[in-house]
Amino acid sequence: MAFSFFGGIHPDDMKSLSCEAAAQPFPTPETVVIPLSQHIGAPCKPLVKKGDQVTVGQKIGDNTGLCCPVHASVSGEVIAIEPRPHVGGTMVPSIVIRNDYLETLCPDITPRESIDDLSPEDIINIIHEAGIVGMGGAMFPTHVKISSGIGKVDTIIINAAECEPYITADDRLIRQTPERVIGGIRILMKAFSLNKAYIGIEKNKPQAIAALQRLLGGSSDIILEPLRTRYPQGAEKQMIQSITGRQVPPGGLPAAVGCAVFNAATTAAIYDAVYLGMPLIKRGVTVTGRAIVEPRNFIVPIGTSFEALIEACGMKENPFKVLTGGPMMGIAQFDWSVTVIKGTNAVTVFSEADHMDIKNPRCIRCGRCMEVCPMHLMPLYMYQAERKNDLARLDKLHIMDCIECGCCSYTCPGKLHLVQSFRTAKQKVRDASARAKA
Repeated sequence: MAFSFFGGIHPDDMKSLSCEAAAQPFPTPETVVIPLSQHIGAPCKPLVKKGDQVTVGQKIGDNTGLCCPVHASVSGEVIAIEPRPHVGGTMVPSIVIRNDYLETLCPDITPRESIDDLSPEDIINIIHEAGIVGMGGAMFPTHVKISSGIGKVDTIIINAAECEPYITADDRLIRQTPERVIGGIRILMKAFSLNKAYIGIEKNKPQAIAALQRLLGGSSDIILEPLRTRYPQGAEKQMIQSITGRQVPPGGLPAAVGCAVFNAATTAAIYDAVYLGMPLIKRGVTVTGRAIVEPRNFIVPIGTSFEALIEACGMKENPFKVLTGGPMMGIAQFDWSVTVIKGTNAVTVFSEADHMDIKNPRCIRCGRCMEVCPMHLMPLYMYQAERKNDLARLDKLHIMDCIECGCCSYTCPGKLHLVQSFRTAKQKVRDASARAKA
């Protein structure tokens, strides 16, 4: 039985622009730029140096602690290790590889036919070495999520909602290769020693639902839950509530209510790592927006520039804005030379027709932001507290529980820049906490 969550909105999903464009392999570029930070945690240290030859799937960066290794997505020569623009808006140390177009596979990559003899520890180690992170955007190391959840988690949920407007990468993944998603789910079930899992998917993806139903047949261990189409259905805490009825407490993690949530693309990457021995070196990316001539879905090598993706689809006009991700939670890019990382699921290119800003945004105290906030927060007062730099008030208003979904900004008739304000507020709180500890 599907439950419901508080708040949410119903924006035009704009998925018709790209949903019928089958995901095609993107031609490997002349050079790839592999950032050494593509996850939450400590950045990798390079394992190669300038002038080294690397192969496809070779580990080129790693570190201790909370870290995920990075791998070469093409074969060729390392021509630089230097800071390069990153989709997060900073300069990040990166490994630049000149493609030799030979696609020489790393000799360490070895497929396996069966996983029967693998223990949960073996699976966790394989996932770690493959560099798999949350591919829905969070980029939390997957091996840590699994290892920390064993013994606490009784419910596995696969998030296939893809509720963000415009994006269709996961939809195409499921429609074209559902066996990878289902195979990855069964690997997760083995890792957690559980015999049941759920797939949550919005009802606006009938072809993907049909593909999963055909593959699952009468299976009772993986339960498909078509969910009401409502943003942010795919947010982790909302997905848990929709599937199980459980509510993650403020400041808590899904494991607190016995759940672990994995993105559909993450489960496919787990299948590739365990069965094919292939680390995470490619991912599905939607290139879309009203400024794009031909919106498309691609299977893109990590390290490919946004500029190359946009050029492949063509532009109708000079764009108003280019985002990594979708319009609700995406981040505007200042430099098109930024590259696809493990958490990049879309490049959205807005035209001038999408420019909705006004000169003097102001609150009219209508309360709509509070009606739609899925976290039961009070965006109006959070905004005021941030403007006054009132950190104590921000803490009382649970600013850190904001998931930055953008529902409040979308519904605000005064056009306040609420989400940007909350991101700034959260950083202020984190900085103050760090100073207090120091």
